[in-house]
Amino acid sequence: MLALRLARGARPLAALRRLMVACASAGVGFLLLTALGHASVPQLLWCAVPILATVHLAVAVARTDPSARPSPGLASAGFGPVRVPLLAALSTALTCLFGSAIALLAFLHLRGGVALLSRLPYAGEAARLLGGNAVAVPPVGALTLLISLPLVAAAASALSLRPRRALPGSAAESAAAEAAARLTTPRGLAAGPGVPAPSDLPWGTALVATGLALGAYAGEFADQGKLMKLTLPFGIGHASPPVVASWAVIAIGLVLAGPGITHLCGRLLSALRPGPLRLLAGRVLQEEARRVGRPLGALCAVLAGVLVALTLHEPASAGRMALGPITALGAVLVVSCAVATVVTAALETKKAREHTTAALLRLGASPHVLRGAAALRAGALLAAFAPLSALVAQLAALPLR
Repeated sequence: MLALRLARGARPLAALRRLMVACASAGVGFLLLTALGHASVPQLLWCAVPILATVHLAVAVARTDPSARPSPGLASAGFGPVRVPLLAALSTALTCLFGSAIALLAFLHLRGGVALLSRLPYAGEAARLLGGNAVAVPPVGALTLLISLPLVAAAASALSLRPRRALPGSAAESAAAEAAARLTTPRGLAAGPGVPAPSDLPWGTALVATGLALGAYAGEFADQGKLMKLTLPFGIGHASPPVVASWAVIAIGLVLAGPGITHLCGRLLSALRPGPLRLLAGRVLQEEARRVGRPLGALCAVLAGVLVALTLHEPASAGRMALGPITALGAVLVVSCAVATVVTAALETKKAREHTTAALLRLGASPHVLRGAAALRAGALLAAFAPLSALVAQLAALPLR
């Protein structure tokens, strides 16, 4: 009941973020029900990609939710730092359940066969597309699939928001003080030491290299033997399970390497006698590398997958399947969730730097300098992740050429 009250009294921006999660959950539920309607195991397995993208978005939204932060009001109601993550998880589950309910109604309406919905417009118009003529949808299986996403998203949100031991000092305050001091000191003064780098970059790089090597080896082995082939979406042909597994390893490696790459961009920006603009942009990137790095790594993996699909896609007249509406829905859902997660993480970063920004403005920093630093950070991240996505896509597509 408290979660419903907090959701009803949420601010417009928080309500909009929850609406995004509900829409993503509705899309995932629709894809799961479509796979169940066709009784297609490969199609059901491919639904794991939009499920992971939606869970990632739900966790990012839960981190920015005002109800996920301890407050005197929640503490007086018995929700301290330990129980607040449970409240955020419950709110996430309710949002995803709302989306799943919308997906169920839309699926039953478009598939047809329900007397209560038969008088509404477009009833049964997509029966063939949704497997209405194939097999009957088992109610237990449909409910099991629909509640799987809310449970996974709630568990991931609770784990992400669990209380951690606070580190001594504040990296935000030190970065603000150093950047403010840099605005009033001579240009020749050397920059101090930066924020410690994340330790996941070597592991992420190793996983990406392992995935590329596994894909190359599996591609050669599949050409020589008679391995089972999986049908790929977007009409790009078939691939053996080891090749698909190599893509999963590459994606995990990019997500792990994201914070390290972001921190490295900040180090490069603040290197070689930086001015106030480069120093401020670099130190903020170093400080927020852990917060925005993983969403950027996930977006890099998604963009690499899109580039692989564009590279290998052939027209339907060449013997490949055309891009259907269900596949297009899945692709749009994954890309939208990845972009929305990055935007949500950026808003969370901006919210966390409010005191730092206010301190810089009080010390005389120009708003133009702050906007320039933000543009410089965005340009540095784009220059780092865009070529990486293109390179990984070209190497990952080699086993299918």
